Amino acid sequence: MTDATAAINLSQYADRLPEMDRPTVLHRCGDHSVYWLGNLEETAFRCNAYLLVDGEEALIIDPGNRTFFASAVERVRQIIDPAKVTGMILCHQDPDVAASMVDWLALNPAITVFSSPRTNVLLPHYGCGEYQFYDVVANPEYTLPSGASLRFVEAPFLHFPGAFATFDSASRFLFSGDIWAALDLNWALVVKDMDDHALQMNLFHVDYMASNVAARGFVARIADLPIRAILPQHGSIIDEGHVPAAIDYLATLQCGIDVIYADLVD
Repeated sequence: MTDATAAINLSQYADRLPEMDRPTVLHRCGDHSVYWLGNLEETAFRCNAYLLVDGEEALIIDPGNRTFFASAVERVRQIIDPAKVTGMILCHQDPDVAASMVDWLALNPAITVFSSPRTNVLLPHYGCGEYQFYDVVANPEYTLPSGASLRFVEAPFLHFPGAFATFDSASRFLFSGDIWAALDLNWALVVKDMDDHALQMNLFHVDYMASNVAARGFVARIADLPIRAILPQHGSIIDEGHVPAAIDYLATLQCGIDVIYADLVD
């Protein structure tokens, strides 16, 4: 494909499902590509895993649970040799995000794990404590071979103290982990109706996210980012036309202790 594929229209996937047995290209420009790796789960809690390829580097983002590993490998194999995956970005330690890290490390022990120190304390409990670790808090910007960069944005208490999001400067995608996650049986790869989608996000956010203070704090941290799409770990991708509404949703969200201890909140 040519550089023109950088302008892939994500909204096309709001009206039709992608092919589930192969990766879906979300962005491609020169040596920099981003893929959704597909998921055959038929649950409201289905998980998204992504692959970012930049020159000789290939990073799995939110690699997923161990059950998904074999199918993830087969989808990656349609793009590159899975043994050449060089890194994993783990936005927090939950099993639906990170459990398959042990399988990826068995495939290639040289893989670098990109995560926060608080997450890194817990990851060895999956059974592998020996790996290369990149501290996204101490080093919040990572330069890729193309010259593009990944910016790691801390998102404390959304929903884990060590949670973070990842902004890719080339695609202008924000990989948001559990932030903007949704639970939806009537799933589409890309949001079609943001008002309806907000109801699906409520099913997750009201219970899982800590508070409006935490949400607004994160919104302030991403205010300068030219976000073209939000790619969460659950639910649908939020394309550029819906990004402002998504940010407003988070800024005004009442969740967690705002709801549970409403009588104590001023």
